[in-house]
Amino acid sequence: MARLIMFAVLAVIILASAVFCVSTKRIMRAATALLFVLFGVAGLYFLLDYTFLGAAQISIYAGGITMMYIFAIQLVSKRTLQGLSERWLGKRTFLAAFIALVGFGTVILVLLKNEVLRHTVVNGDSLSNEVTMETIGRNLMTADKYGYVLPFEFISVFLLACIIGGLVILNNKKKEESK
Repeated sequence: MARLIMFAVLAVIILASAVFCVSTKRIMRAATALLFVLFGVAGLYFLLDYTFLGAAQISIYAGGITMMYIFAIQLVSKRTLQGLSERWLGKRTFLAAFIALVGFGTVILVLLKNEVLRHTVVNGDSLSNEVTMETIGRNLMTADKYGYVLPFEFISVFLLACIIGGLVILNNKKKEESK
């Protein structure tokens, strides 16, 4: 019962933050709301006892990616951001709703085709084919044929190069503005 209550609380936090993220006109508030969404998803991972995925969610997405978004927002000038306001017209809203319904229908069709719902609801054997967290962790931390240590290292070097490049651009813009 406690897990159900925690799930409900996390679901409300995630949904409210996601709606606020896409509906606010202030970009820093949207980035903050995105941070709460990512923390809520990490909470769901911890609730499911996937501590490795929860820790990865916090460190990679909530920590790194959100900070990169905020860093990029700070690099963009205020004049550029002011021209980004756009009004939704009725035609675009209906088109967006139609695309969302097509996507939802596609997901349901794939689930029905693969008989995921029947196996989960009727048999309850969806956990028998589940990949364990030990296997995922071992594959992430090895340099073997199917290991992911080298791609993680390349991505970290790439992100470091992006941060350094962003600082150089920011430094050049500040020099131009001070002249």
